[in-house]
Amino acid sequence: MDLIKSGKLLSRLRKEKGMTQKQVAEQIGVLPKTVSKWETGNGFPDVSVVSSLADVLGVSERILLSGQLTQNMQESGNMKKTKFYLCPRCGSMMQGTGEFQAMCCGMTLEALKSRQTDEPHAVCVSETEQDFYITFSHPMTKEHFIVFAVLIGCDRVLTVRMYPEQDAAVCFPKMYRGKLLFYCNQHGLLEYKI
Repeated sequence: MDLIKSGKLLSRLRKEKGMTQKQVAEQIGVLPKTVSKWETGNGFPDVSVVSSLADVLGVSERILLSGQLTQNMQESGNMKKTKFYLCPRCGSMMQGTGEFQAMCCGMTLEALKSRQTDEPHAVCVSETEQDFYITFSHPMTKEHFIVFAVLIGCDRVLTVRMYPEQDAAVCFPKMYRGKLLFYCNQHGLLEYKI
């Protein structure tokens, strides 16, 4: 572990939050000189305060331990690199570009991995002047249904939440070279190029 690098990161994060060393120290229950020692690279927070310090500075524990804040310039803003997360407990769906930690119901979520559509999950796309009308050969029962469908273009991500016992169909505005993703509650995330 590079203590100088970690210290610089701690100092930068504290200043970005507009906090003094004393304010950080008070929130995590240490002396201000302890925070100063960490920021100058003469020590590192004890494992018992890393979690509290991460919360105060608004970053993950992993970032504090690594000593670097990654920028993800290649991924942020690139809609085609959007990642999707689904909470297995409450069913909340999240999406984001770049690297981040998605959490829901007290647990860290893994990004969903997509695979190409197969015959049981066939997709039919019809076009009107302005829209794609997409139908799925998929059951929509309470036990087996599509949870959401997403159309991703170069400049936007359009999402439709779906529910059991509704039609297995969605309508999206046309976009050039879109990619359709949909999540089956039993078979995971599937991908179809339009």
